[in-house]
Amino acid sequence: MDVINKKRGIGLMKQYINEKFPHFLHGGDYNPEQWIDQKEIWDEDMRLMRLANCNEMSVGIFSWATLEPEEGKYDFSFLDEIIDKIYANGGRVVLATPSGARPRWMAEKYPEVLRVDDSLRRMHYGARHNHCYTSPVYREKVAEMNRRLAERYGKHPAVIAWHLSNEYSGKCYCPLCQQAFREFVKKRYDGDIHKLNTAWWTTFWSHAYTSFDQVEMPGPRSEKCVLGLNLDHKRFSSYQTVDFMKAEIAAIREFCPDLPVTTNMMPEHEDINYFEMAKELDVISWDSYPIWHSPTHARTTACAAFWHDTFRSMKQRPHMLMESVPGAVSWREYNKLKRPGMDRLSAIQTIAHGGDTVQYFQFRKGRGGYEKLHGAIVDHEGSENTRVFRAVAETGATLKAIDEICGTEVRARVAIVYDWENRWALELCKGFAVKDKQYSRTVYTYHAELWKRGIATDVVSAHSDLSKYDLVIAPMLYMTDSDTVARLEKFVAEGGTLYATYMLGMVDESDLCYLGGFPGGGLRRVFGIWNEEIDTFYPEDRLEITMDGKLYEGVDYAEYVHTEGASSLAELKNDFYGTSPALTVNEYGKGRAYYQTFRDRGDFFGAVCDKILGELNIHAPIATPLPELCTVHERNDGEIRYLFVENYSGKETEIALGDAWTDMESGETVDSVSLNKFDVRILKK
Repeated sequence: MDVINKKRGIGLMKQYINEKFPHFLHGGDYNPEQWIDQKEIWDEDMRLMRLANCNEMSVGIFSWATLEPEEGKYDFSFLDEIIDKIYANGGRVVLATPSGARPRWMAEKYPEVLRVDDSLRRMHYGARHNHCYTSPVYREKVAEMNRRLAERYGKHPAVIAWHLSNEYSGKCYCPLCQQAFREFVKKRYDGDIHKLNTAWWTTFWSHAYTSFDQVEMPGPRSEKCVLGLNLDHKRFSSYQTVDFMKAEIAAIREFCPDLPVTTNMMPEHEDINYFEMAKELDVISWDSYPIWHSPTHARTTACAAFWHDTFRSMKQRPHMLMESVPGAVSWREYNKLKRPGMDRLSAIQTIAHGGDTVQYFQFRKGRGGYEKLHGAIVDHEGSENTRVFRAVAETGATLKAIDEICGTEVRARVAIVYDWENRWALELCKGFAVKDKQYSRTVYTYHAELWKRGIATDVVSAHSDLSKYDLVIAPMLYMTDSDTVARLEKFVAEGGTLYATYMLGMVDESDLCYLGGFPGGGLRRVFGIWNEEIDTFYPEDRLEITMDGKLYEGVDYAEYVHTEGASSLAELKNDFYGTSPALTVNEYGKGRAYYQTFRDRGDFFGAVCDKILGELNIHAPIATPLPELCTVHERNDGEIRYLFVENYSGKETEIALGDAWTDMESGETVDSVSLNKFDVRILKK
């Protein structure tokens, strides 16, 4: 059920998280149950919430032991009181289901709710997310809690959205999950064991199955060398998590059918295909913890933008930043503070890439526990007189000043393919660089070249609709099923420009190699090339590439490619490659298909990218060249354009706009902006 609210703006329909509160949300995780014996702190928190320019709190995330201290004995009094307090002080609530950490009594009475690890050992009670998503007992206990929460608070005017669990993750190998996995693969292969054996290529090493009852999850004490088995187990683990989440949603919907539901996703998370999970949610939210000010600060900055684009693209509407940190986290090897200006800049990066919330973990630091030193708006000192508190208040003031942007859209003509199942297949593959194929990092590199040029970019799966884009970039798309091939072929045939790289179309959805030459499945015809071989380099190896009289450097991989109708635009220069193509282009139907045969560090693609963008008349919001680590992005409502000029460089800089814009905070009309280090300006016209 899609309950995202839309409201008529200027020129188009604005899309709000909840139209009953059509504003940017600014707040974060709040854990008042930790202070239930010191309720004077609750009143102080309300004062501090207002001073910090916060208007939202996420509550109830880890509250189960307080809400149900004994089986069947419920106490919602603290939630009653705190939700009323937040509302009385002008705030709104994103109410969580507490399934991310169940109480101790449940594990003691119903040990089946505890996970079994891949060595088939039952886990003891501890930490969080130590529960089985298949367990009927756990599902029923969660459903009962969710029903009670929805019945009690679903109509409360403070509650504007549901936050399902917290960071769904992990696998279980218990007998219940083993049987569920058998049923999953049985359904996938139509109850035909021959189909399973064919898909998993089990004649290799005499691994054939004669019955679905023989199927067992991969692990150190069981089968782990059948790649199709491993791939399907990853699919199952993702499916089972999403199925558990759907059961949570169903329980809420019994009493609260109208409020949007979300759950916080995590960048780089391996266990769940988030594109599949997104189909069940009304709005996407995620947890962003970039490593600012590190030696990899430049890459970190672009990666954060990549994940904003990914989570916005999943529903093609504003997303939520559910967690970030106003100071420093506590769980990395090195935990560095945000420098002055960085909280506001990183918050506005969210808005620039289509987000409508800036939320933190956490509002107030706890006195004890695993995250007692994790950054928070309110420090142990307890007042508004801290640098971090003032920074958060400044961010909130900026969000108030630009509130009219809320609900507007990001319009992208370019998309990059990032696909979870392709990532799984590459990670499982015994070939290339076995330990790390660097799939995610490679996709980031291509996205970063667009980001630093200020080009709006969507991030899509291999099964997404591509018809709205002019340019689609597909790095390392190793696994392509018939649906993916059909989408790519249709996109090019109807006039799109497709840019793909080495490893394209080598296996189908069962990780079986295509016969008849790579790229397979019909893509060889689309690209007009045949990839005969791929070479994996040692880390110190380098390859020279020539294009338009300039030299570029290749690393890690290169393919020995033959043209079959495509034109060569660049060449591999040294070693045995001779004049083998480094980049080709093929006219196919009304469109073009480019193929890059080697890995570069971004500079080669950057040069090609400029040419392709120019040919397609795709431009940044301003024409002025941008200084290093500065970028511009745009949102609009159909008539008004909103421009974000961002400086991540740590240096003062000035950027010409090429036209007159209105500064949304000062009201001044400007045609250039001066930016302090870690600064941002928001303008409109």
